[in-house]
Amino acid sequence: MSKCLIVTGGGRGIGAEVSRKAAKQGYSVCVNFHRDQTSAQKLVRELEEDGANALAYQADVSREEEVEALFQTVEKDLGTPEVLVNNAGILDLQTRVDGMNAERIQRIFAVNVTGSFLCAREAVKRMSTRYGGKGGSIVNLSSGAAKYGSPGEYVDYAASKAAVDTLTTGLAREVAEEGIRVNAVRPGFIETEIHAAGGEPNRMERVRPMVPMKRVGKPREVADAVLWLLSDEASYITGTILDVSGGR
Repeated sequence: MSKCLIVTGGGRGIGAEVSRKAAKQGYSVCVNFHRDQTSAQKLVRELEEDGANALAYQADVSREEEVEALFQTVEKDLGTPEVLVNNAGILDLQTRVDGMNAERIQRIFAVNVTGSFLCAREAVKRMSTRYGGKGGSIVNLSSGAAKYGSPGEYVDYAASKAAVDTLTTGLAREVAEEGIRVNAVRPGFIETEIHAAGGEPNRMERVRPMVPMKRVGKPREVADAVLWLLSDEASYITGTILDVSGGR
């Protein structure tokens, strides 16, 4: 029987590539989305046409009751989740810290941090041998911003991803004896739509010279790292944060 995987924010960008690669490896995949139902359903149809078992499900990961409903639905329709990719994340228009208000900061932390915690909590309740589970694997999506702080752009986003790094380290040690591995992938500059949300659609051209490899990454390159960490090939790896950043 195939393993059941939930990918939060799975309809576009890195999440969509993770969903595609996971489906090709035989996973049953839940593509979680918040607003972009069209992209999520289109992706699920693509996966199903290729023979995969897939489901699109709307949930705002910052809302506890919606996260609980997400996991309950997946458990009923696809099976007990054995793998989670905490990919959902948002940022806002580039600005300095002195231009940020509380509403913006709270919204970003609600999705990027609280959402990751809530999804990890529900996953642990189903995966942990402490609760009668068979074990599992969680991969959190961090960001190179957690290391560099994104000054003048979005320090709030960077701080939220630093919190994801700490969640990864702490949770990995907390559940290491319960059959669950917890790791993170920390992408560098990757060609996705998120940069437009920050107000600079062509940001990748500006930052390209900062990368030692002198190119930006593709979502599929991040997805490859995620799927490897989820796999049995990484069976002795937990609490690790893997940089996929072209050397930066």
